[in-house]
Amino acid sequence: MAPIVDVRDLRKTFEGGFEALKGVSLQIEEGEILALLGPNGAGKTTLISALCGITTPTGGSARVGGHDIIADYRAARQMIGLVPQEIALEPFEKVINAVRFSRGLFGKPRDDAFLEKTLRQLSLWDKRDAKIMELSGGMKRRVLIAKALCHEPRVLFLDEPTAGVDVELRRDMWQVVAALKESGVTIILTTHYIEEAEAIADRVAVINKGEILLVEEKSELMTRMGRKSLRIELTEPLKAVPEGVEEYHLELAPDGRALTYTYDTNAERTGITRLLQKLSERGVALRDLQTKQSSLEEIFVSLVKEEDAA
Repeated sequence: MAPIVDVRDLRKTFEGGFEALKGVSLQIEEGEILALLGPNGAGKTTLISALCGITTPTGGSARVGGHDIIADYRAARQMIGLVPQEIALEPFEKVINAVRFSRGLFGKPRDDAFLEKTLRQLSLWDKRDAKIMELSGGMKRRVLIAKALCHEPRVLFLDEPTAGVDVELRRDMWQVVAALKESGVTIILTTHYIEEAEAIADRVAVINKGEILLVEEKSELMTRMGRKSLRIELTEPLKAVPEGVEEYHLELAPDGRALTYTYDTNAERTGITRLLQKLSERGVALRDLQTKQSSLEEIFVSLVKEEDAA
């Protein structure tokens, strides 16, 4: 089956010569959640803007639902819902009217049953007659999503959807996104909150300086690049790492009460058993052991650092 979003060597050079996109290629399958990660200025918003027709690419091609974003712009745009970073809503308009208006912009006939279903899905039905200005920041974000979904798109772009939203509301939004996926919507999410991608994404794409560094299943990425650390808590504090265990590159905690050993989860042998034996032979008494898996954030930071150093 052809990908629902198919980007091939997409480029964008702005006036003055700045290359925001340097030959981006990306295929997104129908029904998945793809997290697009990257630092500020990496090209995330430029890529979304190009696919949504807000800015015109200077090279390459892209298709959404089989429709070329340039040659068949209207059909491609009809497939797309966009939730922008900025909350730009008419403050005195009622929620239901704002959503109806957006549906009409796409030439869709009035369908109050569908709008009710959408607003209920986003927990907005009880607020349908409230003015936008009366809503909280989190509810306004939900209105943006409702407006993006009102013309029944198959692809939804969420550009920093939880920016400025507190932790509780952010987790509510994750549940909304998961429900949208269940209904068959393909979701492309850009975010600065790495835990957001870790919680809800199926695949992760990392972009930096206008180039895609990788696209991979989230679980496979964390298995391939993730590392574990073993924290060895000690009964008595040490002044220095014991001699004879240099090969393990242990780190001593500032208070001397713990040693940390970092190892590759994919290695044939972790070396933990031999390390503990050596410590015991040197009279180091252990109080407790704790392991920790690398987070997606740590993997992302290491990828970007490697790219910047190249």
